[in-house]
Amino acid sequence: MMRVELEKLEKLGYGKKEAFNSLRTNLSFCGAGIKVITFTSCTPDEGKSSVVIELGRSIAEDGKKVLILDADLRKSVLVGRHHAKSKKGSIKGLSHFLSGQAALEDVLCETNVNNLDMVFAGRTTPSPTELLGNQYFDDIIAYARENYDVVLIDSPPLGSVIDTAIIAPKCDGAVLVVEANKCSYRFVLDIKKQLEVTDCKILGVVLNKVKIEKGGYYNRYYKGYYKGYYSGYYKPYYGEEEKDSGSLGKGN
Repeated sequence: MMRVELEKLEKLGYGKKEAFNSLRTNLSFCGAGIKVITFTSCTPDEGKSSVVIELGRSIAEDGKKVLILDADLRKSVLVGRHHAKSKKGSIKGLSHFLSGQAALEDVLCETNVNNLDMVFAGRTTPSPTELLGNQYFDDIIAYARENYDVVLIDSPPLGSVIDTAIIAPKCDGAVLVVEANKCSYRFVLDIKKQLEVTDCKILGVVLNKVKIEKGGYYNRYYKGYYKGYYSGYYKPYYGEEEKDSGSLGKGN
């Protein structure tokens, strides 16, 4: 297994750390059979990947063996954002394994966080839906179930591409990450319905990037993260009715 250093992990303050500890605890109450969990969002840049990383750290610190599987084969940000480096050279990822270019042991990475392993996305591919639907993806999920306590899958935004609908049926549950005041209430409901069609159990919603008043006990849960990584994806259509419905939490 390749050893990878995540050089840009955020040092969390008390408020953020407690938020992720609470999320970890809430997920643990979803049931012992909930082991493989996919995380998606409505649109890009809602903080989904950061939530997956920090939740993985929190679970690993609790003594459980965790695997983070980066299944965004289109616009992954994890390697660049965290300056992931290996002394053995370039890091191969999920796309290499799914296309038969690398063995499983070549893409599994041990990180500098105790109990936390990762499979990065690898090289971008023109046919991610076909790769995610093949037998190799089933094989890596089966291996992860056998060798890890918790598996967190970072999936692309369901409001932009259909990849998550392929991933979700292979998982025990799904979590939707929603940035506060970004998407309309009805659009979030549409994404929820798309998840329901996959027959994957929806475990809940993480309301992310919540602004807290200055001087309050906690600061903002998450600051804005890198923009533009999904610039190649189409933007969701908002009709006149959608525009009038307001943002999440303000609709009917």
